[in-house]
Amino acid sequence: MGTARWAKRMGRISRIGSFAIASSIKENQQQPCITCTTFNILAPIYKRINDEDPSCRESDYRTYWLARNHRILDWLLYERSSIICLQEFWVGNEELVNLYEKRLGDAGYVSFKLGRTNNRGDGLLIAVQKEYFNILNYKELHFNDCGDRVAQLLHVELAFPVSQWRNSDIRQEILIVNTHLLFPHDSTLSLVRLHQVYKILQYVESYQNDFQLKPMPIMLCGDWNGSKRGHVYKFLRSQGFVSSYDTAHHYTDADADKWVSHRNHRGNICAVDFIWLLNPDKYRKLLKASWSEAVFGMFKYLLRRASLTESDAFAFLKGDNEDCITYSCFCEALRQLSLTGHCHGLSDEEVKDLWVIADVDGNGVLDYKEFLHQIWNSTVTDQKDDSKNGEQEDCSNDAQEQTIGFSVKNAVLFPPEVEKGRWPEDYSLSDHARLTVVFSPIRMPCSQMIC
Repeated sequence: MGTARWAKRMGRISRIGSFAIASSIKENQQQPCITCTTFNILAPIYKRINDEDPSCRESDYRTYWLARNHRILDWLLYERSSIICLQEFWVGNEELVNLYEKRLGDAGYVSFKLGRTNNRGDGLLIAVQKEYFNILNYKELHFNDCGDRVAQLLHVELAFPVSQWRNSDIRQEILIVNTHLLFPHDSTLSLVRLHQVYKILQYVESYQNDFQLKPMPIMLCGDWNGSKRGHVYKFLRSQGFVSSYDTAHHYTDADADKWVSHRNHRGNICAVDFIWLLNPDKYRKLLKASWSEAVFGMFKYLLRRASLTESDAFAFLKGDNEDCITYSCFCEALRQLSLTGHCHGLSDEEVKDLWVIADVDGNGVLDYKEFLHQIWNSTVTDQKDDSKNGEQEDCSNDAQEQTIGFSVKNAVLFPPEVEKGRWPEDYSLSDHARLTVVFSPIRMPCSQMIC
């Protein structure tokens, strides 16, 4: 398809998506809305332009990468989201960095960039409109793992106080995270990705504690390199987060194939780009408990992949012992399942923590009942109130301290074919779709954060 024809078609489709977003905002004129976009823009150092020569990358051809990134900026500035989170931002190229900083700056954005560790060339960029937000703090998180991955944390407050709460003590602050998790090239790296999310949530929790912050909305944006069937998805759900796109379209956790957002280098299409929302009224589990359940979920998955029933799995874990699992047998099973014994595996301290949680009565062994309850049937996703989170009506409770939360009003993926689970062959802006979500601020009571 010719460039002019492609641009005309993409412009028409983009306007359709933008109309849906604009319509959602117009419907809520009494209450100002904010929009958030996440987009992996495919760094030129990774974009292949010759199928016969994988070493031929777009970064070698300035005309190509410059034109494509101008188009990306055209779409972003046409849509003008309040929050923009980009992944695979080519921090290693000064010209491209200056291009984004100038065009975003001229459009009223303040932006922050962060390169991956060990000079990998790409990284992250987060930008917010100055007319919408006051910047309270900006932090950077380096995972320091095999993937050289990083995350950004931005603490903001609304610059336009919601009129009906203008003279109240209701806090109007938000924590925004932007990240790009490791691609799971093999099964051992699934644990690395789970670790990365755990580190993000630990960091957010520590940040809130260090600055004595009370509950506020948290948005996690980015390329999570895993689908709705994966352990990362289930872990975040167990912490009360909801996928904004799925909430807007009334999809359940079981609706794993309704939409896609990425065609990877293997040619597979999948849904990996999310804007997660955690409202401050959500009753949460202890983070460490959710982490343990997530690891046990991975443990069970590996055992079932080996076609082991629950009785077979118990026999595998207890080894030569007659009727119970010892700590040494537990450790050996983890090693055989490649959850330990290598640099990406669980640490000794993490293994001990898992054992303490599994050994409920503390007698040093696990019987069959403990195995079933703590490992085999460990429930990761707590469905309580999930259908309501992100869709609440504005409500108040004078007995509890009030804060701001968000209702998901709409969510749009571009190009639109991906919303039907298809990947258009003529789409060349990136190998990821762009996701934009409309949020409306609502008043809600604070939760106790954990249960």
